[in-house]
Amino acid sequence: MVTVFKDLVPENTHPLNVVEVASEKEAVAYRPKRIPLFEVYMRMAEELAGRSTCRRLSVGTVITDPGLENVVAIGYNGNARGFPNDCDSPTPGACGCIHSEMNALVKAPGRLPEKVAFVTASPCVMCAKLMIQARVSHLFYRAAYRDLSGLEVLATGGVVAVRYDRWKDESASGSSG
Repeated sequence: MVTVFKDLVPENTHPLNVVEVASEKEAVAYRPKRIPLFEVYMRMAEELAGRSTCRRLSVGTVITDPGLENVVAIGYNGNARGFPNDCDSPTPGACGCIHSEMNALVKAPGRLPEKVAFVTASPCVMCAKLMIQARVSHLFYRAAYRDLSGLEVLATGGVVAVRYDRWKDESASGSSG
């Protein structure tokens, strides 16, 4: 048996990405002809980051159901609803902005298990803990945050975290071969 990662990212062990085939010859049939759905959601998160009002770091989040069929919540970082669209303070780490992941998680259905999150930056420790508590099974992130402790928390909590940048520069209809 040969394990095939449909999106060509072996770290992506999400059930929709992994298939077992009998031979390398059969594996060829699974080569992508267009960008994977995982990348589509990552690009949506990047678009949401453009709405951020945080002066230091713009982050976007998309949360889907386990089958990647429905977006169940979105978020980007910024101030609370009704507050000025600006940071409360220029101090890094104390700007007062609500994190993108937090904004999405407060909108996501709490009882839905195995949610999948797509975030433009790896999470801080507190957001990682909230994701564990919210039953996120997989987290895909584009870039590493300056403090990688959140990734360690996710691993401890059983969340699969994958840096997802393999498809970043591919066109929506093209394949990289």
